[in-house]
Amino acid sequence: MNPPLLRVESIERQYTRGTFRKQVTFTLAADFEVATPRVIGVLGPNGSGKTTLFELITGSNQPSAGRVLVKGQDIHNVRTRERDRLAIHYHQSYQVRHFKQGRPDFMLEHAASNSPWVHLFDEPQFNTQDGYIGFMLDFFQRLKQSGRLVFLCMHPNEPYHVDILRQSCEEFIFVHKGVVTHAPDLPSLMQDERARSYLGALAGRAGAAMAQ
Repeated sequence: MNPPLLRVESIERQYTRGTFRKQVTFTLAADFEVATPRVIGVLGPNGSGKTTLFELITGSNQPSAGRVLVKGQDIHNVRTRERDRLAIHYHQSYQVRHFKQGRPDFMLEHAASNSPWVHLFDEPQFNTQDGYIGFMLDFFQRLKQSGRLVFLCMHPNEPYHVDILRQSCEEFIFVHKGVVTHAPDLPSLMQDERARSYLGALAGRAGAAMAQ
């Protein structure tokens, strides 16, 4: 049996302050699995932990507990310069996120892939001119058709952002105060009062999309 594309296994990342009497200031916790190629929308307020989740999935942030398996391989046990062969994080203007090296590479294993299985787009800038949105939506689908998993993180503030999510994403992840919740579709997401509050005036547009 083939391993799932991604397994986020009881992952936790704690941030603390203080030296001798440490106080926990923020905790992100997640546990979910994605078995097959798809496009997943990621939503949540600023500071809720979305980027931290992406950094944990790509191995650029060290978890306090748990592990992340990409096609069965623990990404935090892979050589630092080869982790983007498993999962890659694009931030805003599509630049690739970089990260500090932890253990020396000779103590870690080689990536079992030459190209990333998981592509994470962190609040990409969608240009409304010259068909650029259509190009990117087609790109996401081509990644999926090639067997890849796509995460699309957005902070909707325009009606067309909701349309992009509705047209592109088959599943959703909502991150709120470090809690990661999975929704199998947009109607399920809109049943969550926290998600409706987060979307505000755009919640009505998402609700209308559900009826179509």
